[in-house]
Amino acid sequence: MTQAEKDQENGKEKEKERDKDKEKEQQRGVKRPIAPAAVPEPPQEQIQSNFVIVMHPGSRILRIGRATDNFPSTVPHVIARRHKHSGQARYEDRWLLREGINKPESNEQRLNGLKMVDQAIWSKKMSNGVRRTPVSAEQARAYNCQIRPAVLDSSSRVKWTNTSQQQQYLVGEEALYVNPADCYNVHWPILRGQLNVHSGAGGSLSAVLADLETIWSHAIHKHLEIPLKDLKYYRCILLVPDIYNRQHVKEMVNMLLLNMGFSAIIVHQESVCATFGSGLSSACVVDVGDQKTSLCCVEDGVSHRNSRLCLSYGGSDVTRTLLWLLQRAGFPYRDCQLSNRLDCQLLQTLKENFCHLDQDISGLQDHEFQTRFPEAPALLYQIRLGDEKLQAPMGLFYPSTFGIVGQKMSSLQHRSQGDSEDPYDEHYLLSTQSKQEQSSKSAADRKALSRPGGAEGDSAQAGSADLSELPRACGAGGSAAGAQGELEMGPTQGEALLGSADMDEPLSAHLSRKTAIINQFESKALGLDKAILHSIDCCASDETKRKMYSSILVVGGGLMFRGAQEFLLHRIINKMPPSFRRLLDSVDVITRPKDMDPRLISWKGGAVLACLDTTQEMWIHRAEWQRFGVRMLRERAAFVW
Repeated sequence: MTQAEKDQENGKEKEKERDKDKEKEQQRGVKRPIAPAAVPEPPQEQIQSNFVIVMHPGSRILRIGRATDNFPSTVPHVIARRHKHSGQARYEDRWLLREGINKPESNEQRLNGLKMVDQAIWSKKMSNGVRRTPVSAEQARAYNCQIRPAVLDSSSRVKWTNTSQQQQYLVGEEALYVNPADCYNVHWPILRGQLNVHSGAGGSLSAVLADLETIWSHAIHKHLEIPLKDLKYYRCILLVPDIYNRQHVKEMVNMLLLNMGFSAIIVHQESVCATFGSGLSSACVVDVGDQKTSLCCVEDGVSHRNSRLCLSYGGSDVTRTLLWLLQRAGFPYRDCQLSNRLDCQLLQTLKENFCHLDQDISGLQDHEFQTRFPEAPALLYQIRLGDEKLQAPMGLFYPSTFGIVGQKMSSLQHRSQGDSEDPYDEHYLLSTQSKQEQSSKSAADRKALSRPGGAEGDSAQAGSADLSELPRACGAGGSAAGAQGELEMGPTQGEALLGSADMDEPLSAHLSRKTAIINQFESKALGLDKAILHSIDCCASDETKRKMYSSILVVGGGLMFRGAQEFLLHRIINKMPPSFRRLLDSVDVITRPKDMDPRLISWKGGAVLACLDTTQEMWIHRAEWQRFGVRMLRERAAFVW
């Protein structure tokens, strides 16, 4: 036997002896030190998309569905609540009516806007090179004033909502068809992209949130067939406007997590989700909704804060202008009232069927439409129309046609006013950063070797220690990175409008001058084409601007007119800076990416977001929200909160 074999035999005997010793010790009850077991890494939770609900609340329509659905359920975003006391005055939120349209100068402004529209129509040649021959309203009026409706049926077969059971509330279509004689208040909880808080009945913040919770819960239970008690197993993706109200978003998240009981939530911006839904990496997103139009330049999933712009007009203003034009042309349905919600629905249908932006369609044309109202016969009307079908949607490019006077027509992204629950917000970070920069500068001037920052640096570190419990590296360091990222995106829009400010100017004078310029800008009603040019011009670099010009994505239902793509492209090319016109290979306006309905693109992007691996760290869980509150939005949101 060789020496190696002997050593191997000895090793085996020693192992047997050790095993025997262990057995004896266990029998005698001797305790040996136990090596700690290796703690495995907690496995990453796999999100099941069919347990994620995507919600896109709009001013007129709520789009809601599972992330695995091909199409969302669409529910009119309206609720009718029964009066608490009999004999109480009835209240109804306005649909097409709005502030500022019945001023003494409103009609004059409409006529001036109409003149500019007619000039623009005449100046653009048709595809055959011939200029359009304008058609005056008088030519159609003579025919329309003679029209009398034909009775199709003695009964319209449309009924008011049955309220015999005295339901406490009605949602969606049922709320739209509540008889005005019934004792119900009708509320639209979202107005121009923000919560519809007002001084009337049901206009408090708590009442509006209660209406939202009721509508959303009803839609989940009825359309998605999910019992509300099971929402603890579901997650939610909430789409919010690009220019959002922080207090409103905070309250909606609080409602979804604590009141409705979702297990987790992601909050994301409509514009970024629109790029996800259309499959574009970068685009200037133009979202034309029913009551607002928002614009924002998105690059690689990041919404450029400086480029955000919200215009307080949309499809409903086109609908209201269409009625004004129809009445000038002798509209044969003479009882049409903007205060009647069923008439508003009829006008919406007429706009969708008649209006266009195709310059090649000219001259007088005959059309017909039906009226079907509860407790009334079904009627058929004939109508002859000329340029009215083109003039109404042109109001989006000449907003003075809407006749809105004395209202704020444009909104920019303003800095946060702060939140008492979030003491380490951007104000804190900017103030401490400013102090540290001043200390660093003074230290450099003194050529001192001591660490800059002094007491301020220590206090900042002490404040950061309080946030050490925030999960997933959510401490003040993450906040600083977020705020620094925002600072690196360039100056605020106010500063962009102001130009390079003199650093020697006193801060108070600089701020007051900037505020005055912003107020002057926000009082203007920018046309859609000018707003797009302004949004792109606010981008930081020429390279980004070139990307945006080559990919202008139009979503929402407010610009779904025939010929809209070619019309908008023509106006953008004619008005863009000549320097970019020479540098760009092409300017592209996209209205139907992948042949999708532009109204569903943002919702579809939210569904895509639910399936991405990179969104795992964006979820805000209920326990985290209960513990840290609004700070979780600043730490987890994919945009600078």
